[in-house]
Amino acid sequence: MASSAPEGSQFDARQFDSRMNELLTAEGQDFFTSYDEVHETFDAMNLKENLLRGIYAYGFEKPSAIQQRGIVPFCKGLDVIQQAQSGTGKTATFCSGILQQLDYDIVECQALVLAPTRELAQQIEKVMRALGDYLGVKVHACVGGTSVREDQRILSAGVHVVVGTPGRVFDMLRRQSLRPDYIKMFVLDEADEMLSRGFKDQIYDIFQLLPPKIQVGVFSATMPPEALEITRKFMNKPVRILVKRDELTLEGIKQFYVNVDKEEWKLETLCDLYETLAITQSVIFVNTRRKVDWLTDKMRSRDHTVSATHGDMDQNTRDIIMREFRSGSSRVLITTDLLARGIDVQQVSLVINYDLPTQPENYLHRIGRSGRFGRKGVAINFVTRDDERMLSDIQRFYNVTVEELPSNVADLL
Repeated sequence: MASSAPEGSQFDARQFDSRMNELLTAEGQDFFTSYDEVHETFDAMNLKENLLRGIYAYGFEKPSAIQQRGIVPFCKGLDVIQQAQSGTGKTATFCSGILQQLDYDIVECQALVLAPTRELAQQIEKVMRALGDYLGVKVHACVGGTSVREDQRILSAGVHVVVGTPGRVFDMLRRQSLRPDYIKMFVLDEADEMLSRGFKDQIYDIFQLLPPKIQVGVFSATMPPEALEITRKFMNKPVRILVKRDELTLEGIKQFYVNVDKEEWKLETLCDLYETLAITQSVIFVNTRRKVDWLTDKMRSRDHTVSATHGDMDQNTRDIIMREFRSGSSRVLITTDLLARGIDVQQVSLVINYDLPTQPENYLHRIGRSGRFGRKGVAINFVTRDDERMLSDIQRFYNVTVEELPSNVADLL
């Protein structure tokens, strides 16, 4: 955003959304149909008995907005574009749609799901496994940083679903370790994120290797032009399901800012808050991997217990750290945006933006984690003088008011 922009030209999310809608309807009168059928309960969706058991055992009671609209059209075999923010239950939507349609007697890969990061792919694998627990589903995550040979062994033994990152999945298809012949469902999760990470060519290459008659699901928080281009090229009369930004997941999350004035005062502020952090599970976001390391060292040198994770660490280390954090044996996690979408920790009730995100959209991916599915949460933003503009952009983007942090923060948790 150029600071020389005339007053009033700031990015307006709603205007952007309605402009996109106009473009979509103008260009694609015959391309999209919107799908408005709503099923208020999982029982009303006509799902397999054992899938319902898995859904309830996982702890879902009532479907979220995207699940009420999105599960059934996917189960019907329609191509779908589902647009909703992170943390609204998209994963369970396509997992249910896939699990409903698999033929469990054929142990061949019938569904392929692509995600932008290893963490997210593993998260999806977990959800798919849990929801399909009573169906006997075989799922495997094909991601970088793991043994190729192990992947080949598991795939040759047979799985129903492969979830993975584009690089490793393409590699497995190319080596013919992953046979595409039975694949009938293809899902792109966080499509916007995948395209912004430069996976477009790989996604196109993977598409070329899949059977021509395939059901495609695109799940995305935003619909940038590249995502639309993908939907145009590869989808057949898709239905579009849109869950508006306003009914989304910032609800129930109290948001505050702390005026730290200068960058160098953030550390003291964080240490002052440490006692509060440690009574609950907290995630602290910074903008670079180097800063993760720096902040972790600083906190530890003051005898504060913290764990840290970022993209430069090998997969094994990241797994162990996430396991410790999920189990509660470590309570404060310092990380970067890369992992914001892979952290699905039920008990996180406090998120600290040590650095404000560089894009307003990422704010939701970070803090939308804390109050998932109706749980309460608190987000605290450290704001220097240079950040004031960004904070006001965020407030406008999400139509929220971020207030100054009161002194009794511990009472809010």
